[in-house]
Amino acid sequence: MIKKVARNDVRQARHKRVREKVSGTNSVPRLSVFRSNGNIFAQIIDDEKGTTLVSASSIDKELKLKNGGNVEAACEVGKLLAKRAKQVKINKVVFDRGGYLYHGRVKALAEAARENGLEF
Repeated sequence: MIKKVARNDVRQARHKRVREKVSGTNSVPRLSVFRSNGNIFAQIIDDEKGTTLVSASSIDKELKLKNGGNVEAACEVGKLLAKRAKQVKINKVVFDRGGYLYHGRVKALAEAARENGLEF
């Protein structure tokens, strides 16, 4: 009998491989994305200190979203994240897609962040 491997386990293995190569520093922090069925979360992390510098998600009260699990919500989260990053004087980041495909909500968040001033 063949055992089916859970999709999230495969994603976590892929994320672990990427994290061996991608690391955020104080000068160039890491933009990490987590996507659930209902929401999307993004944070900018300094891995040297182990601290989150900026975060944004579709559950932020500032955004007032009805549905946090669609492409439009991901665009809004990307814009909010870029705006908050500018306030803390972060311009350049390394993108960590969290083991997800660069497609759909992850791509929308990344492109919205780029359009609003983040470089990666």
